[in-house]
Amino acid sequence: MTVGAGIAVQDGSLLALGAKVLREVRGNVLVTPAAGGGLTNGAFLGVRSAPAASRSIFPVGKLRDQRFVCTFRFKMWWMTQRMGSAGRDIPSETQFLLVEGSGGGEQPVVYTVFLPVLEGSFRAVLQGNAADELEICLESGDPDVESFQGSHLVFVGAGSDPFEVITSSVKAVERHLQTFSHREKKKMPDILNWFGWCTWDAFYTNVTAQGVKQGLQSLEKGGVSPRFVIIDDGWQSVAMDPVGIACLSDNSAKLTHIRENHKFQKNGREGHREDDPAKGLAHVVNEIKGKHQLKYVYVWHAITGYWGGVRPGAAGMEHYGSKMQRPVPSPGVQKNERCDALDSMTANGLGLVNPDRAFSFYDELHSYLASAGIDGVKVDVQNVLETLGAGHGGRVMLARKYQQALEASVARNFPDNGIISCMSHSTDNLYR
Repeated sequence: MTVGAGIAVQDGSLLALGAKVLREVRGNVLVTPAAGGGLTNGAFLGVRSAPAASRSIFPVGKLRDQRFVCTFRFKMWWMTQRMGSAGRDIPSETQFLLVEGSGGGEQPVVYTVFLPVLEGSFRAVLQGNAADELEICLESGDPDVESFQGSHLVFVGAGSDPFEVITSSVKAVERHLQTFSHREKKKMPDILNWFGWCTWDAFYTNVTAQGVKQGLQSLEKGGVSPRFVIIDDGWQSVAMDPVGIACLSDNSAKLTHIRENHKFQKNGREGHREDDPAKGLAHVVNEIKGKHQLKYVYVWHAITGYWGGVRPGAAGMEHYGSKMQRPVPSPGVQKNERCDALDSMTANGLGLVNPDRAFSFYDELHSYLASAGIDGVKVDVQNVLETLGAGHGGRVMLARKYQQALEASVARNFPDNGIISCMSHSTDNLYR
């Protein structure tokens, strides 16, 4: 019998507080007790003697006739939920699984949560197979990164209250990884206390300074006065590569300058760059804050600068060391739903800033924005980093470098924790 704080493998079954959760558990499955206080009903699942590989799938045991709810990435950027009662119902890229099991007799119902985590350079997720087995999929995102320990791949917690089980399990993972903080410990930005407006659905990338002003006027005329605005995609200086492959969106364009485009410059003209910062974003921000009593103005940018990254060798941005890479998505993501935006980025390549210079890039961008009166940023397209791990030690390590650089810059330039993370529903980012 292998035991770990209320979680055990006994006679071929995975038990949670005595209740059978999985049957016909594979012989190479390992249970390791979680270390630290307050982890009385939790342990980690792993595998013994696994061969080295950059991507592996390990069957754990069969799940049948037990209700569950899970959250999985239905496409690369976002999660959604699914419910079922058998292992085959669990989709690929499942990042959270809650199973409702019978305690037997008069025993209370036992709720068991499975949280696949990060181990070293690898990321684990869950999935089911046609035999109703729960599987662990382990992936580095770099063909040259193949070695892993394999003992702490999935945290398993159990209890009679599903809400308490989820909360305590996330906190257990927090203590184990020591790379992220639970919500209770984070500073909540003040925009959460106010009604605001994001320009995306009104304008998409066709947003202009005049459009922002008209939108605010329209909302006020309707009796709704936002106290913050997010100027979404469309304010930056971007362009397609001269030899780029045409697409139906802007998803392969690259950042060509750190400052705003002509649409947000005073008396701006296409093809002309205004060097006076007072005639850039600053004049727009000052006007809308003063006229509409806005408390905060945020702007959008992708985690790589723009969808297609930063153009290598672009004037004034050479020091970021941007190099072209072709995104390589995980098979698990592609199985659920292909993404046209990612296909466009793959066809045209992405200009990836040297990870060691990511802080310099963010700091120069954010300090310019802060000087213009911008209070925070909506950082989008974050999951694209998982497709760019080759040559950088893998997806987990690349995301960690970028996220640490991003958070350091936000802390310096937007001290109210002025950041919104978007298209980031991957544990590479959540647990980094």
